[in-house]
Amino acid sequence: MNNKQSTKLYLIIFLLAASQFAYAERVKISAGEFAMGCSVDDDKCENDEGKPGGVNVNVPAFFLDSHEVTVQQYQACIDAEKCAIPKDFNRNKYCNLNASDRDDHPINCVDWQDAADYCAWKGGRLPFEPEWEKAARAGSTSRYPWGQEVTCEQAIVDDGKTFGSVPNEPDGCGEDRTWPIGSRAANAFGLFDMHGNAGEWTGSWYGKNAVADYYTKGNLVGPESAKQRVVRGGSWDENRKNLRSSFRNVKPPVSGKSIYGSIGFRCAYDE
Repeated sequence: MNNKQSTKLYLIIFLLAASQFAYAERVKISAGEFAMGCSVDDDKCENDEGKPGGVNVNVPAFFLDSHEVTVQQYQACIDAEKCAIPKDFNRNKYCNLNASDRDDHPINCVDWQDAADYCAWKGGRLPFEPEWEKAARAGSTSRYPWGQEVTCEQAIVDDGKTFGSVPNEPDGCGEDRTWPIGSRAANAFGLFDMHGNAGEWTGSWYGKNAVADYYTKGNLVGPESAKQRVVRGGSWDENRKNLRSSFRNVKPPVSGKSIYGSIGFRCAYDE
């Protein structure tokens, strides 16, 4: 092997090694207040999103994964025997695990505990609901961090008008599935896919009035227990309304016979 071939080989090895960590970057979210809940001039708010214009919630500094956890990353946790095997592509075509071409897609079809176990393995936890919203807003007060409307130019969503390889199907911007992580631009904090692609488990139980009863009073964890967990961000098969920064989706933490093909997660880390 000559020097030119050796250099090329080492470059390939370096790039392959680097790819294992390409999505491991953590973004620091600085401490401070933000306006949580119903956005300014948003007439789509539901009654659990709080009063129009939001209310001030103080969030201490923390770190958040820049990207949603991928199939490849979650598979490493399975291989380490620290994570359970969730429903996969063989069970349902919308599940990304064991799909032949989706290693760089967000892991989905995971129960809440699956997500929590992965984050614990990485030395983190799931973000609490106020942390998630502050990070997603990235300093904005509008429905979405880029403005009042959303299309497939900004996020992986069912925008009702974008079609792709699947005939007559707008889900997933016409692909009827998730997309590789980071397929759209990051927000002002450097976070990708906070809106769309996969909805994201949070560490919070759902309480209808949690914003006023807990978060504004400094309790960012929220209710101690409930029947459902909060899922944030909207997903590839949801409409534009569900991608709003203040929208609070809820799901039982255990999927049972259901398929959570719309739900993935990212991890948070204490400072």
